Amino acid sequence: MKYAISGATGRFGQTAIKTLIQTVPAADIVALARNTDKAKQILPAGVDVRPGAYEDLDQLTKSLNGVDKLLFISSQPGAAMSRPDQHQNLIQAAKAAGVKFIAYTSFPHAQSSSAALASDHQFTEKAIEASGIDHSFLRNDWYLENEADVLRAGQSGQPFVYSAGNGRVGWALEHDYAQAAAKVLLLDQPKAIYELAGQPYTYAELADALATATGAKFEVLSVSDADYEAGLKQAGLDDGTAALVTSFQTLIRDGNLDVTSNDLPDILGRPLPSLVDAVKQVLGL
Repeated sequence: MKYAISGATGRFGQTAIKTLIQTVPAADIVALARNTDKAKQILPAGVDVRPGAYEDLDQLTKSLNGVDKLLFISSQPGAAMSRPDQHQNLIQAAKAAGVKFIAYTSFPHAQSSSAALASDHQFTEKAIEASGIDHSFLRNDWYLENEADVLRAGQSGQPFVYSAGNGRVGWALEHDYAQAAAKVLLLDQPKAIYELAGQPYTYAELADALATATGAKFEVLSVSDADYEAGLKQAGLDDGTAALVTSFQTLIRDGNLDVTSNDLPDILGRPLPSLVDAVKQVLGL
């Protein structure tokens, strides 16, 4: 059985490979990477490194030759080739190469979500279904690491600012999502859909966890989207980036990341760390 991981040099891909290699011989793991030289330097010895740029359909097809199961890590938006086009290339290549199973990293409640971030994932899920390849959709909630800036601000005594109101987020650590993705590849009968999330909390509760984890004293400010965006610009973000980051607060307030599910700890076979312990990990405490 051959297992391939796309985007193998990212943190998610590296963790997935390190998890797989505990069960699978390195020679049976294919790492698809845009930068193969980098991949060979940072990935475990014996892993089969192959070119994996999502823009190159022919090369992807060659690189997936002999692969049985693929962990399809979604690409980053904003590239010259659109994310749907990149994803279609990888799906088409997997089909042509005879890949039998795809586990795809998606978005919470992708098909029913109104969030703009969900649209590319809606497209990709439908494209995978249309390919006829067996699959699991790994609908990952928010990485707690996404909150590193506000956590560090509070840790240093600066205001903890958010505009998501009472919106809840199923935060979990990136490495827990990545380990779960690798474990799904190893299952004989995986589910078609996994809603992967930690216990949902509000930003006010995250601030409480930060205070407990660090002992720091800081002001907690729940503000409007306009004030939040203005603060980001004042901190040096350009207009486009500030608007994008603010949109994350909006989608949280609208409930798009409020997921209650035991899928993540069930796959991992262990409880998730508490929010306080997870905050400590993000801050390196």
